[in-house]
Parts: sequence; structure tokens; C-alpha cells
Amino acid sequence: QVQLVESGGGLVQAGGSLRLSCAASGYTFSSFSMGWFRQAPGKEREFVSGIMWNGSRTTYADSVKGRFTVSRDNDKRMLYLQMNNLYLEDTAKYYCARGGHCGLGNTRLEFDQWGKGTQVTVSS
Repeated sequence: QVQLVESGGGLVQAGGSLRLSCAASGYTFSSFSMGWFRQAPGKEREFVSGIMWNGSRTTYADSVKGRFTVSRDNDKRMLYLQMNNLYLEDTAKYYCARGGHCGLGNTRLEFDQWGKGTQVTVSS
């Protein structure tokens, strides 16, 4: 069955960096777009970034543009999110998710498989 397992979260000071990883299995990873979402306590899960199946196009939420970079390695079946210059408001649980074959969505409804998430906490 489809499995998405995130790792790389942790506690970091504001201004610091973290790299999240997502290991995918159980399906043809290279055929699907992928995305990162996050959810802070008491808030809705929100889109962070997405990447086309072949990495040819990426999208970002305005709040992370210029600070976060999404990438993928189809040979290793891995998705990554490099997060630089972290803000306090980046504190959340981060989830990777599987998108569709065509196009690149940015809403929860356009992603059908989800990992369990990895916690990112940014301190002052």
C-alpha cells in the first residue's frame, strides 16, 4: 500500500535551517506530483509547496517563497523540503502528500495520500 514517511523535523532557532525528507513507497513515485503541507495547533492544514512529477515546475505559498525549496529524487523515491531562515510562525507539523498525474495543485482535495507528519518547532 502507499506509504509516505516524513523525517527531519526538530527544534531550531529562528533564522536557522532544517531539511525535511519524505520517503515514498507502494506506488510509482515518479508518476505523481508531490506536495508539502503544514498544520499549526488550532489552525487549518495549509499548502506549503508542490513539485511536478519530473521536478519541472514548483509552487510555493507566499509565506515561504524565497526561504523554502522543494525538490525530489525519483530514483530514490524521496521528496525534500529545504527550509532556510525559519520564522517562529513556521512552527507546525509538516506533512508530505501525493498529488495527481497531471498538473500541480495547491489544495488539500488535490492530494490523496498523506504521511503522518514531522514536527517543526522554531524558537526565539
